[in-house]
Amino acid sequence: MVKTKIFTIGATGYIGGSVLGRLLAHPNAHSFEITTLVRSQDKANKLKRFGVTPVVGSFSDVSLVEELAAGADIVFDAVDANNLEAAKAILRGLSKRHQATGKPPTFIHTSGTGLLADNAAGLYPTDKIWDDADADDLETLPDSAPHRDVDLAIIGADKEGYVKAYLVAPSTIYGLANGRLVQAGIANNRSMQVPALIRAALDRQRAGMIGKGVNIWPNVHIDDVADLYIAIFNATLSNPHTGHGREGYYFGENGEHTLYDVGREIGHVLVELGKSSVAEPTTFTQEEVNKYFAGSTSLGSNSRCRGNRSRAIGWWPKKTAKDLFASVKPEVEELLKHG
Repeated sequence: MVKTKIFTIGATGYIGGSVLGRLLAHPNAHSFEITTLVRSQDKANKLKRFGVTPVVGSFSDVSLVEELAAGADIVFDAVDANNLEAAKAILRGLSKRHQATGKPPTFIHTSGTGLLADNAAGLYPTDKIWDDADADDLETLPDSAPHRDVDLAIIGADKEGYVKAYLVAPSTIYGLANGRLVQAGIANNRSMQVPALIRAALDRQRAGMIGKGVNIWPNVHIDDVADLYIAIFNATLSNPHTGHGREGYYFGENGEHTLYDVGREIGHVLVELGKSSVAEPTTFTQEEVNKYFAGSTSLGSNSRCRGNRSRAIGWWPKKTAKDLFASVKPEVEELLKHG
């Protein structure tokens, strides 16, 4: 049997670990030959038990990344949406693969709906809703938008014809991952945005928000995000006309929230657990923004979208916005327990 050679980047991460777990459980897993890049020898040894070929190295080792990509039919990249040099290394490797096989390999890259963010700083909402099925509208995004330089390099490579590129853009991901690789002590089980707000709230003993917290973001559960990657993967195998390149954005979203509402839920949980006396969130001072978020007000931006292209390939997320709020208490308890 000729096996499909898959190279994954980010197996020890929140998204990448969840995606790799699904690949290992895929109905066609017996036909996959999976190689993954990992920084730790200890985690490499653990990955071997799953039948994965680990290579110890760093995402910043562009020569190694290029070499591994050159040996792959499919690359799943779930590490750093802003690392242009690493993305170019993957593309160079995939170009070599194309030259060797005559067939454009598949590149499933992780972007994010930060791509759509404005500078609201929590002071106002927006009516603008981006649609992943509207490629013409998405092309109006400025080149300076977050992740955009990497995305454009990948879309350009797709246009040249030596790769088929699919850009997954998750929104605010929430929920504690609990897949096989998390259970084995390999992958991270936490997201970034909500835990960052919780850590800040625990430290200041009161929930907080950027500005008035009236800005709006979409959200999506980690399990639904991982399912989206597999839906795209399956679509590429079953339908060669699956949208790619400039028509290859796939938004991960299934509900919306304001930053204020998330802060208020964190406040309620902190009061319930005796970690705060007031549930109502207050505005972070500039000093606190510097302390907790490295001076960035990005959590106060608007980023609204609809994943119509994602749903068109058969992705149907199971969790909704109410699950985001239900996830806050377990997230707080996890941070209190493990730091």
